[in-house]
Amino acid sequence: MSLKLVVGLDGHSTGEKALAHAQKMAEKSDGAEMVAVYVIEWSPFTFQTAEENAQRHKRREEEISTAMERVVTPAVEKMTAAGLSVKGMVRHGNVADVLDDIAKAESADQIIVGRSSDNGLTSRIFGSATGNLVMSASVPVTVVV
Repeated sequence: MSLKLVVGLDGHSTGEKALAHAQKMAEKSDGAEMVAVYVIEWSPFTFQTAEENAQRHKRREEEISTAMERVVTPAVEKMTAAGLSVKGMVRHGNVADVLDDIAKAESADQIIVGRSSDNGLTSRIFGSATGNLVMSASVPVTVVV
């Protein structure tokens, strides 16, 4: 049985650290597979005007394209060049929920993410995405510092 890892990317050094850790794990496992994921926070509870709703789909497509180009594709190319099996994806939604849903759908063994450095009021009230993921994930979560 090969190891399957879901790696949360964030476009920052924390995501790079998570990717590097996942690479080390994958290189130690014969036939490991990785799924590199960038999640764009998107709340379904945002109230918008009719005009804003008309532009929503276009914005979503632009955000996905930009995230693929700037974050996911370079990560996939880097891991592929290292001889690893990896696929990339971008999704909208709650970071913790989306990463866990992908881990379930992909039958992943583990989720690897970087520790968020956000210490703002919002994360103290509602919790960080990383903290929420650790508390609710259906598979083990490794948080890379």
